[in-house]
Amino acid sequence: MHHGSCLCGDVRYEFEHIEGDYVICHCRSCRKASGSIGGINVAVARDDFLVDDPNQRLTTYESSPGKRRYFCSRCGSPLFTQVGQGGDYVRVRLGSLDTDVTQQPAAHIFMSHRAPWDEPDAHYPQWDEWPDFNQVDIRGATRSKS
Repeated sequence: MHHGSCLCGDVRYEFEHIEGDYVICHCRSCRKASGSIGGINVAVARDDFLVDDPNQRLTTYESSPGKRRYFCSRCGSPLFTQVGQGGDYVRVRLGSLDTDVTQQPAAHIFMSHRAPWDEPDAHYPQWDEWPDFNQVDIRGATRSKS
């Protein structure tokens, strides 16, 4: 079982399995949302994702049509996103997990959008935009294999 939380600990979540691959996204939107090089999110089946928010701190922002970003209203920690109403997956911010994940990223994506100071590890495949979905299984994203 995986557990995660926001910085202040008011919002907690848990899930059992990561679904598919995950990537490191270097697009401008992910950079803005994270305040860092980009987004590193894992897909979790919506039905497997449980949120504990006793103080009702979880809030949301629609960053683009149909894409909602969830974060703690007290400490501001970004926690997960969901694309579309009732989508099959949520995309959990890997940095908000309290448990270890041993799965490695499948690729760097949106390299054509990266900041000039961002020099990612060339160990993983790199794509200028979206990856070839026959090679990388991203679930629950704005554009994905499933």
